[in-house]
Amino acid sequence: MSNFKQRWNIDSNWQVFVILVVFAITGSTSAVLSKPILEFIGITKDTVSGWIYYPLYIILIFPVYQVLLVSFGFIFGQFKFFWAFEKKMLRSVKLGFIADYFEK
Repeated sequence: MSNFKQRWNIDSNWQVFVILVVFAITGSTSAVLSKPILEFIGITKDTVSGWIYYPLYIILIFPVYQVLLVSFGFIFGQFKFFWAFEKKMLRSVKLGFIADYFEK
């Protein structure tokens, strides 16, 4: 726990627990929600090849995860932590201009 607390610059074990719960919920939810989103735009396993469907599914998980991470962070009272985490993640994949847009 102390490694997480030091690395994330947080104080309490409870905060570490909440953050780990948010990561778990976000990952599972983004994977579950990506399938209906693909179906909504007309992409299913029946309409396209698995070679197309699964890469699109995996690619779609990324933006869904980003939105849900900040949303669940807000719900669990850790918005500040997750917004900073989100900005760092976006900058690491060269999409920092998105974070910069919301900073204005």
